Amino acid sequence: HERVRQWLRVARGGARVVIGPRSALFAPLSALKLVVVDEEHDGSYKQQDFPRYHARDMAVIRAMLAGIPVVLGSATPSVESYYNATEAGKYSLLTLPERTGTAVLPPVQVVDMREEFRATGAKTTLSRALAEALQEEIAQGRQAVLLRNRLGYATFVLCRQCGRTLQCEACAVAMTFHRKALHLKCHYCGRQAPVPQECPFCGGEILQFLGEGTEKVEEAVALALPGVRVARMDRDAVRTARAFDTLWRDFEAGRISVMAGTQMVAKGHDIPNVTLVGILSADFLLGLPDFRAAERTFQLITQAAGRAGRGFLPGRVILQSFHPEHYAVQAATTHDFVSFYEKDIRYRKTVGYPPAAALARIEFRHADPAKVESLSRQAERRLRASADGEVRLLGPVDPPIPRLEGRYRKHILLRSRERRRLQALLAGLLASPLGVHSGRDMLVEVDPYVLM
Repeated sequence: HERVRQWLRVARGGARVVIGPRSALFAPLSALKLVVVDEEHDGSYKQQDFPRYHARDMAVIRAMLAGIPVVLGSATPSVESYYNATEAGKYSLLTLPERTGTAVLPPVQVVDMREEFRATGAKTTLSRALAEALQEEIAQGRQAVLLRNRLGYATFVLCRQCGRTLQCEACAVAMTFHRKALHLKCHYCGRQAPVPQECPFCGGEILQFLGEGTEKVEEAVALALPGVRVARMDRDAVRTARAFDTLWRDFEAGRISVMAGTQMVAKGHDIPNVTLVGILSADFLLGLPDFRAAERTFQLITQAAGRAGRGFLPGRVILQSFHPEHYAVQAATTHDFVSFYEKDIRYRKTVGYPPAAALARIEFRHADPAKVESLSRQAERRLRASADGEVRLLGPVDPPIPRLEGRYRKHILLRSRERRRLQALLAGLLASPLGVHSGRDMLVEVDPYVLM
C-alpha cells in the first residue's frame, strides 16, 4: 500500500526527487531531467527473476529516450561501464581522485594466511596482526568493522568417517550450521533441519563443523576481547529495516565497538570513529567459477576498506588473504582501479567475455534429470545447426549448483563478439518451442550477471 501511495504522489507531481531501488526507475515523473545510479557496480541492480533486467542499463536507456543526462557513480565501477567510458566511446568519464575533506585512503596491510598457518600451526579466524590491531584500537576508544562474506557459524558439516557433507535435500549445496539457532540451513531455498547426532549416510558419530561464517567471527572477537561489545550484521541477524536501523544507530552512538558482518557492512556507511577494517578471506570469491570473480573480489575489498578513516582519525585496513599474489588483491591493496581494470579487461578480451563479447545463458530445469538432459541436447542440436562461426556454444553442462529447489539444471552458454548474431540465434530457438513451459523449464537470459 505504501508503494502505491508513493507512486500516486509522484504521478500527481507531488515529488521533484525520487530515491529508491530498481523500481524507482519506472516512477511516473513527467518532467524528468536527470537520472543518477549510485554504486552502479552493485549486483542488486540486476533483477534475478522475471522480468530479468539490469536497472543500470535501463537507466541509460530511459535517459537516452528522454534526451537527458544519466550519472553512473561508483568508487569501483563495473568493468562494463569503465569499458564503455574509456574504450567503447559510449560514456564520458569523470573522476574524483581524492576523498572529500581531509580524509585520505587508508593503508592496507596484507596477511598471508598460508604463512600465518606455518608460523602458528593452527587455523585461526583472526590473524595475530588483526587481533593485536583490534586490541589497540578498542583500547583507545575507537571502533572496528570486520568483513566475512559468509553466513552462519560453519559453512558446511563433514562426516569424518565417510567424508561426505550434509547437503540440502532439495538443492545440491552444503547446509550451513547456525550455532545460535542450533540448526542447519540452506541459503538457497531456505530449508532448515536439526543437526543430526550421526551421519545420515554411514551412521558415523564424528561430525566436524568446517568453514567460517559471521557467527564464528563474532565468537572469535568475543574470545579475543572479553567484555567488548561485538554485534553481527547479516541477513540472518538483521531481517527488517527497523532492526537494521536500530543496530546501526547503536554502532554510530558507540554502544557497539566491533561490527562483524557480510557485505552489508561494506556498503556506503560513514562512521567517523571506525579506524580499523579487518577483511577476512574476501578472496574466497576467486574460487568461484565465474568470469566476474576477480571483479567482485576487487570491489568487495575496496568497498570494505573504504569504511576506515572516514572522519578526522586516520584509518587502517588488515586484509587476510590466501591469494595475496592475485592481481585483484594486489590492486585493491593499493586502491588502484585502473591497474585492476587493465589486467581484467585483457583477460576478458582474450577469452571472449563481456564487455568484449555478448553472452547469453540458457538454463533447463526439471524435477526429472532425464528430462533436463533430453531438453538441453535438443536445444544444443538446434543451436549448432543454426549457428555460424561468429557464435561459440558451450555445453550443455551441469552448472556449479546442479540442483536447486528440487529441480535439476543444465546450462548452455553462447558467446559472440556480434550481439545481433547472438540475438538472432536465440530468437530462432524461441520461435519453435522444444515442448517446454518457457520460463519454468527453460530460461533464456542475455547478459547474465551470475553463472552459478
